Amino acid sequence: MEPEGTSKTVNKNLLLLHGTVIIWGFTGTLGKLITIPATGLVWYRVLIASVSLLLYFIAVKKDFRVSKITLLKFVTNGALVGAHWILFFASIKLSTVAVTLVCLSSITLFTAIFEPVINKKRISRLEILAGVLIITGIILIFKFETHYTNGIIAGLLSAVFASLFAIINSKLVKQHQAPVIAFYELSGAFLWITIYLFASSGFNQTMVPDTADIGYLFLLGTICTSLAYVAGVYVMRDLSAFRVALITNLEPVYGILIAFFFFGDLNKMTAGFWAGAVIILSTILLYPVTQKQLNKRRQRRIAKA
Repeated sequence: MEPEGTSKTVNKNLLLLHGTVIIWGFTGTLGKLITIPATGLVWYRVLIASVSLLLYFIAVKKDFRVSKITLLKFVTNGALVGAHWILFFASIKLSTVAVTLVCLSSITLFTAIFEPVINKKRISRLEILAGVLIITGIILIFKFETHYTNGIIAGLLSAVFASLFAIINSKLVKQHQAPVIAFYELSGAFLWITIYLFASSGFNQTMVPDTADIGYLFLLGTICTSLAYVAGVYVMRDLSAFRVALITNLEPVYGILIAFFFFGDLNKMTAGFWAGAVIILSTILLYPVTQKQLNKRRQRRIAKA
């Protein structure tokens, strides 16, 4: 594992990350309430988020200029962000909020696989074990929720892209400020999605939001995106990508509860879904406890040596 910041700083960032994850928990419900198709929904989301960040920079007179090479990195990573969100909302519309959020928990598995390769660090057996348990839970969900197969596949692919851009951001944030990263990545996502919509004739009647959609899109683009995105990137200065991914996986807990309040999604789930969900969420909650105990044992062995 890569070293994280001081204990006080880490605890502060953990608290901030948990608050951010609670905000993210509302995105699934908003995605279900908004009637626009997934790609159009994300286009509005990143447009509103980018504009709100630009207005923030202007208001505080912040210099947000970056080099051309850095800009290219941010815009490229923005493609991963856009793909993640499009697949996320597509999964919600193809299944339920609960199914999508549990599938998103596989971020932990994909991060455990990708992070050692991208950052060229030693593979953690504990992270791989956590990933295996999570994939076991996902297999159970697949087995019993076959009528949501397309939604589950979209949810898992969404987790792949989320894992990749989180790992890349954990490196970028060491060199650049979180609001600047967020602005250019979200603007990059807007650029790529705009190109796709033009190429696919996606700018049509389905893109026109109704009155309720406008309010939901504003909440999604400002509170749940620009604000939460900046906070999510900021904490990566002191937390490893895997730890961020692990805590982010608590989003299903908050999201499922919020979705139940609005839609009663839990009534649609089978016993197989709940067995898989329990395995996934238990792994997420027990991982930090296990890691702490292993670190204590390691320190005792070093002290005795």
